[in-house]
Amino acid sequence: RRLTAVRAHTLTVLFILTCVLGYVTLLEETPRDTAYNTKRGIVASILVFLCFGVTQAKDGPFSRPHPAYWRFWLCVSVVYELFLIFILFQTVQDGRQFLKYVDPRLGIPLPERDYGGNCLIYDAHNKSDPFHNVWVRTGPGSPVLGVGPSSQTLMIRDWWMCTIVSVMFEFLEYSLEHQLPNFSECWWDHWIMDVLVCNGLGIYCGMKTLEWLSLKTYKWQGLWNIPTYKGKMKRIAFQFTPYSWVRFEWKPASSLRRWLAVCGIILVFLLAELNTFYLKFVLWLPPEHYLVLLRLVFFVNVGGVAMREIYDFMDDPKLHKKLGQQAWLVAAITATELLIVVKYDPHTLTLSLPFYISQCWTLGSVLVLTWTIWRFFLRDITLRYKETRRQKQQSRADQGRAVDHVDGHLPEPEDPPGPAEPEPEAEGAPAPN
Repeated sequence: RRLTAVRAHTLTVLFILTCVLGYVTLLEETPRDTAYNTKRGIVASILVFLCFGVTQAKDGPFSRPHPAYWRFWLCVSVVYELFLIFILFQTVQDGRQFLKYVDPRLGIPLPERDYGGNCLIYDAHNKSDPFHNVWVRTGPGSPVLGVGPSSQTLMIRDWWMCTIVSVMFEFLEYSLEHQLPNFSECWWDHWIMDVLVCNGLGIYCGMKTLEWLSLKTYKWQGLWNIPTYKGKMKRIAFQFTPYSWVRFEWKPASSLRRWLAVCGIILVFLLAELNTFYLKFVLWLPPEHYLVLLRLVFFVNVGGVAMREIYDFMDDPKLHKKLGQQAWLVAAITATELLIVVKYDPHTLTLSLPFYISQCWTLGSVLVLTWTIWRFFLRDITLRYKETRRQKQQSRADQGRAVDHVDGHLPEPEDPPGPAEPEPEAEGAPAPN
């Protein structure tokens, strides 16, 4: 039945696509505007590729709400990666001006904004609005700051890793505020608005969602087998929940492979968040532009699949012998975004860190490296040495006990044969006849 449905959908999509292309070719007059025709041709090529991918691409680990949904985002990942590579091969000026084809308002330098100038929560000198500093810092990006950590928690499914990413990103903002002006924030904006309110509340909501999903009973019933209208609506709503639930147990200290994998995951998450700010800076994208929101929606959809593929690759390498396709694309996209930032503004990235900042990061790196060497090399060598020594002592003790056992039970020499002595009569025994 499943094969028949897939085959029918494939033919249906092919028929509709052919009809649309035939209509455009035979019945629609081609405009004389070269720029318009170029845009329309690129969009049509992308749509044809998406139709092919949705019907023919390989399924991933997720099947709800429908496998075609996740195949669609896989193909969007390919299109986005190709777009980034195209931008990477342009000059800086051409790359920025190319975005005007997407939105004519782009390609204009951004005005500088300093978030750390006045850090007073209550400004008594401003009679009309004494809390204007708070309202300025809770601008259009505030909903994004709340949705991001919650979605991140649903991807990672671990409170400690999400908290580490949240705190480390604030340290990165402190460290890089000499490069990007919008990293210069007030202390209460860093630790109260970001870590406690936005990130903390987002992680809490994400963990509660994970708890509900882990306790939920996954027993599915066909929609037409449910008698009540309320039950049918509930079944439709639950179609957007997972088909089954897998709890992630990262166990970073269990082996060197898992430790390096967890560190790599944290670094990729931090790099993806930094790319958000640096891409806006080098490509002149306003924070409130819809492309920034579309990038967030994109990573929310592909990040969960990528994390599941990474976890399967780590947890069962015998069954999953290669990295999943979505995880591969997310890693490639993150690396390509970084290369665009490096090419488009190398001067900003090469601004040296302040001395005390570099000292702090050097000390932290040395501590992490020292703990890694001790945990996975020196500690294991020490434990193996102690275990070998204990086994040798145990073996010596066992040999000593065996020798003592043999010495205490030596066989007595046999007497030469002679006349048998009469046995003594037992007391009360009858006399022989």
